[in-house]
Amino acid sequence: MLPDILILYIVLAPGLVALTGLVHKQIGDKVVMGLTTAVVLSAGALSLIQLFAYVAGLGGHTGTEEHHASLVAATTGMEIKQHVITLMPWISVGEFQANWAIRVDTLSIVMMAVITGVSGLVHLYSWGYMSEDPHKARFFSYLSLFTFMMLMLVTEDNFIQLFFGWEAVGVVSYLLIGFWFKKDTAIFANMKAFLVNRVGDFGFLLGIATLLMYTGSLDYSTVFSHAESLSG
Repeated sequence: MLPDILILYIVLAPGLVALTGLVHKQIGDKVVMGLTTAVVLSAGALSLIQLFAYVAGLGGHTGTEEHHASLVAATTGMEIKQHVITLMPWISVGEFQANWAIRVDTLSIVMMAVITGVSGLVHLYSWGYMSEDPHKARFFSYLSLFTFMMLMLVTEDNFIQLFFGWEAVGVVSYLLIGFWFKKDTAIFANMKAFLVNRVGDFGFLLGIATLLMYTGSLDYSTVFSHAESLSG
């Protein structure tokens, strides 16, 4: 795996660079487009390096962030290397604790490469596709923000973060689908997506509440350790 600082760059940088869309009038559309594209492409390159190194078995780990290295037996019975970077305490209610953390394991390594790789190609394609649109800086900002939210969705370490990522992806999807908000078809499509997601939210929250009731935690490691008893 990559050092912690590079993992943080992959996950957080697309979200930070999306903020340049707020000052596009001051710095220019081309600067926003160039920065968002460069950051997502560089994150994609690092993700691919991490994926190939992991597959090749070169995954040593260095870094100063607090982390836990262990072998976790998932429901498949396969041993999966897990690395957790704790960013900060998030929720503390009585005995319930939830940190804001980034979990790096086999699945998240693959998904980071897929998300940043595809998003980088979309950014490149959009240079031509959006060349005549007067609001292209806003579009690139949305694309980069969507990339960040997708990365948050696949690198979470607990089910509350998972729900946050799910909701955030839904919000940015709403913005992208309705980008041309003067078109009735775009408004209808993003409202339809919004309403369908709310139906999914209900089942999602029921599932999270059920896990909390049976395991007393929403942390992945704790919940996965109860996998056998829950399936029985």
